[in-house]
Amino acid sequence: MNSESTVPTGNAPEWTVSDLSGALKRTIEDSFGFVRVRGEISGYRGPVASGHVYFSLKDTNAKIDAVIWKGVFGRLKTRPQDGLEVIATGKITTFAGKSSYQIVIDSLEPAGIGALMALLEERRKRLAAEGLFAEERKQLIPYLPRVIGVVTSPTGAVIRDILHRLEDRFPRHVLVWPVRVQGETSAAEVANAITGFNALPEGGRIPRPDVIIVARGGGSLEDLMGFNEEAVVRAAAASTIPLVSAVGHETDTTLIDFAADLRAPTPTGAAEKVVPVRAELMALVADLARRHGGAMRRLSDRRRSDLRALARALPGPEAVLSAPRQRLDLAATRLAPALARNARAHEQALQGLARRLEARSPRIALARLRAQLDGFARVLAAARGNAITSERTRIAHARDRLATLEARARNAFGQSLIQRRERGNLLADRATRAFAQGLHRRQDRLDSLWTLIRSLGPEAVLARGYALIRDEAGALIRSVTQAQAGQALTVEVSDGRFGAVVSGSGGTAPRPQPRPARKEAPRSEPPKSAQGDLF
Repeated sequence: MNSESTVPTGNAPEWTVSDLSGALKRTIEDSFGFVRVRGEISGYRGPVASGHVYFSLKDTNAKIDAVIWKGVFGRLKTRPQDGLEVIATGKITTFAGKSSYQIVIDSLEPAGIGALMALLEERRKRLAAEGLFAEERKQLIPYLPRVIGVVTSPTGAVIRDILHRLEDRFPRHVLVWPVRVQGETSAAEVANAITGFNALPEGGRIPRPDVIIVARGGGSLEDLMGFNEEAVVRAAAASTIPLVSAVGHETDTTLIDFAADLRAPTPTGAAEKVVPVRAELMALVADLARRHGGAMRRLSDRRRSDLRALARALPGPEAVLSAPRQRLDLAATRLAPALARNARAHEQALQGLARRLEARSPRIALARLRAQLDGFARVLAAARGNAITSERTRIAHARDRLATLEARARNAFGQSLIQRRERGNLLADRATRAFAQGLHRRQDRLDSLWTLIRSLGPEAVLARGYALIRDEAGALIRSVTQAQAGQALTVEVSDGRFGAVVSGSGGTAPRPQPRPARKEAPRSEPPKSAQGDLF
């Protein structure tokens, strides 16, 4: 039954899984080497650790896996995101590990203007939420800038229009930072140009612009996409130099317009907004100078008239000095009596001070203090005598009390010494008896242990007729297998040692007949010829 099941039932060729997968891969890649697929992005997984991007393209009825390799993803102008409808260009291939097919995308573009506008609206709302378009961030454009920086293409008509308009209105020093205004590298070049102008130092070899114009001519929405990139918007918002956006025509709107400090409808309009008309400015200055001169003349005439009116209202010198002169004469007549009265008053005060000073003379104060000192000396002498008498009495009482305490202490010490001597004798007797008893017990235990050691020691074993056999190195021979024929051995008995030589081979040997051992001197070996057989 088993043999019948293994017989082929037809002539169809057999495929291995790898061969079948490879054939399918070649067939699909040959048939769909280049395709453009329109669908909605779903399940987007941003760049993974390897840098590749994976997602799916779907419509109402089907779905296909898609992959963008790392090198291609860095060149894409349109970044994929969930829900975005796109047109993907690439080739169809299979993935043998999952038995599935997928599209390897080479380029990606939004599917129609509606999708692109939705993408721009979503980006605008996100950047606006960060505050990049806030009005409080915008700077004032200088009225008459010295240096104007222009970020645009150096070969287009835009830069010529700006230069011609500046020449007509008010010639200024212009720095052009050449960039591509369309293409894959356009956004990065514009952002780097704005950042580069801001990085120029004040007073450097290259003058720092007072205002920047980012300009480009009109075009389709796809052509203007470089000015909608996030890098350009962030560079414009971060610019510390006032920035004017002049991208496209008046009806065109890009995200850089929201981040710029001022939006111009056209590049020519940007030139008109950053500089005034020189002739008009000169006429205005001349008119202002004329009006200023007339105002100054009118002000001078009015001030002159006011001064004359004030001069007429002022009194003459005689009228001004008459009243002070009268006051001076009156003061002069009153001065002499006042000086006399003042002198008398000071004289009386001086006399009073002299009397007070006499009452406080140092001699009088010294005599008073000497009398007080004598009284204090008498009081001190009396007090010293009383203190000495009192101290002598107190010392005598203390001496008597000390003698009494000394006698009591001597008696108490004698009694305590007698008691301690008796207790010491009692303790000495007890210690002597305890030491003798302990010594006797230890002597008995030592004798018993010594007897036990002697009975268990090797000397007692040897005395019972046993012997220890050692080889040349002094190691014990415990088995017949350790002995070799002709080997010299040392035999130790209870009263000494003697040498022996092994005869015969190892193993069990017949027990030799006992023979009397010859007593040898300790630690001496007899000549080999005098030794007998061990076995």
